[in-house]
Amino acid sequence: MKQRWLSRSGTDDLILVFAGWALGAAPFTGLSGGGDVLLVDDYTRLDEPLDDLTQYDRVNLIAFSFGVASAAHWLTQSGFRPYRLIAVSGTLCPADAERGIAPEMIRATADQLTENSFTKFCRRAGMEGPVPAIDVDAARAELHAVIERGDAPEMAFDRVWIPQRDRVIPTHAQEVAWTSQQSAIRSISAPHIPFRSGQSWEEWIA
Repeated sequence: MKQRWLSRSGTDDLILVFAGWALGAAPFTGLSGGGDVLLVDDYTRLDEPLDDLTQYDRVNLIAFSFGVASAAHWLTQSGFRPYRLIAVSGTLCPADAERGIAPEMIRATADQLTENSFTKFCRRAGMEGPVPAIDVDAARAELHAVIERGDAPEMAFDRVWIPQRDRVIPTHAQEVAWTSQQSAIRSISAPHIPFRSGQSWEEWIA
């Protein structure tokens, strides 16, 4: 995993973000507030240590897209427990035809990946603004790692946001995947990347 600070001012609260595949911080640039924000991505491996989280009184974890399963794997391995755990546009079964994306589709995305196909992916996901740079080889390896890692352990989430216009991880697949956690689900009229400029981090934690 890679990590980078999006905001660091020495507050007592931290938002820990498990981002999506190859998008980095781009989906979150319009969000404001939240105190300290640490972003994690690149799920080729999940055993790299994170910065010390014990210095914070409260850590809220927002997991987006493939970051949902990756966060659950990491939480199981590390034993860390956030104050609130939020899933956005993702499931615990990333490579699954019924509850995520069919493995053959992920493999095809990896095998046919180019800068041009990544741009098309970003637009299909609902990204506004510039498309982030991509390291094709690293992004391809990450997709294969997600497939090989498989489903994450069952884990209770405090909130599950499901976009109704998701063209990346189909809306229906997300609804099926979260059947056992109905009380946590909130549906939103949005594409796969639902974050918009002017929103606050707190809106997604609520």
